[in-house]
Amino acid sequence: MAIRGIRGAVTADTNTKESIAKATQTLLRRMLTANKIEDAQIISVFFTVTTDLNADYPAAAARAMGWADIPLLDAQEMEVPGGMSRVIRALMHVETDIPRAELAHVYLGAAEGLRPDLKL
Repeated sequence: MAIRGIRGAVTADTNTKESIAKATQTLLRRMLTANKIEDAQIISVFFTVTTDLNADYPAAAARAMGWADIPLLDAQEMEVPGGMSRVIRALMHVETDIPRAELAHVYLGAAEGLRPDLKL
């Protein structure tokens, strides 16, 4: 088994706890499904959010999914003029036999515009 990083991003509809949780959980589930990863294979997840998302932590949404024993970290991104609004990014570290070139990185909603080359 190798340790691999899977990237993903999604936009939240609003700066509310519910919207952040829904977007985060949708992203995480898609990342797992697209790569056929089980929860037991997850080593850790690092989340970042744009400065306009401060109603809750994405890690709280992961904890609500039952990820109590997975190390999670939240951070706020720097504010960049002209940057996309309400973005949640995730870097998930997993144990897998999937070759690096075959990993499916997941960008949903308006966040697809961040990596148009990675259409699923």
